[in-house]
Amino acid sequence: MTNEESANSSSIGIDIGTSRIVVARVSDKRYHCESQLNAFISLPYSRLTENLLKQENVFHETIGRDIVVAGNDAEKFAEVFHVETRRPMLNGVLNPQEPHSLAVVKRIISKLAGPATVQNQKAFFSVPAPAPECEGSLAYHEASCQQILREIGYEATPINEGLAVVFGEMESSNYTGIGVSCGSGLCNVCLAVLSLPVVSFSVARAGDFIDQHSATATGDVATRIRVQKEQSFALNGFTSDRVRNALTVYYGEVIRNLVDALVEHLSASKRVPRLDNSIPLVISGGTATPKGFLELFRKELGARELPVQISDVRMAPEPLNSTARGALMAALCQ
Repeated sequence: MTNEESANSSSIGIDIGTSRIVVARVSDKRYHCESQLNAFISLPYSRLTENLLKQENVFHETIGRDIVVAGNDAEKFAEVFHVETRRPMLNGVLNPQEPHSLAVVKRIISKLAGPATVQNQKAFFSVPAPAPECEGSLAYHEASCQQILREIGYEATPINEGLAVVFGEMESSNYTGIGVSCGSGLCNVCLAVLSLPVVSFSVARAGDFIDQHSATATGDVATRIRVQKEQSFALNGFTSDRVRNALTVYYGEVIRNLVDALVEHLSASKRVPRLDNSIPLVISGGTATPKGFLELFRKELGARELPVQISDVRMAPEPLNSTARGALMAALCQ
């Protein structure tokens, strides 16, 4: 195997999401994904605390006078102390108000990806489409993530998050269709034709919007709302549970807003081509995982008219891994 072939076969795809960071790679001719929560809590530094965390193998780093517990371990500590985890990212990009943001993201990416093992090893990483909420800091976010990967030896290339869904889920339609990634910070959408992006955009009402507004409505903590949402929530109507009812209300608002944006952007764009055949629409992302999401999305979309014909609306088989897998597919195709 040549050096170029070795670098290509060892490529990785990375979904750098507001809620989770996921790395996909090929091993034994199969796709494998590994993830960490993109969150942290900080504790006042003491030597005793640091030694205890080391003994328990807790994922942490000392930054100045703080001990920063990051990744999946951050959620465990947040539950114990009944506090909110802190997010290094906001609205799909690095949080400018969070001083530890870059250090935490670097730490998590380095843990999941590991150092490059061969020269010119490729890493394709997801970036959001421009949105008013993140457009001013998008270039900084992209450059920072690229630099993190370069420092651990990778040849790093950004890929639009919605386009990554197309790469990951639409091989059977020659990478033509609409990829939708419903994350925590943003919902990303990309219409691609033969793997080329035609229309890309993102909207800010996503998972965090649901958590924060549901928490406000119920007087609960957003972190606990998110845990309940991910573990047991289903979009199956109103019940006697006020948290579930709040989640139902704000999920409906997010889905309607997403469909409105899809209709608006595709109808307004002069780049949408005339297609002879109908195309698929595939949904992915953690926010789309509750039962009933797909049915409600189909219902809202079916009541609207798009400038392209949709053949089917389906959920990605592994919604949490779709973006990372698509980024890997893009890397392997280069």
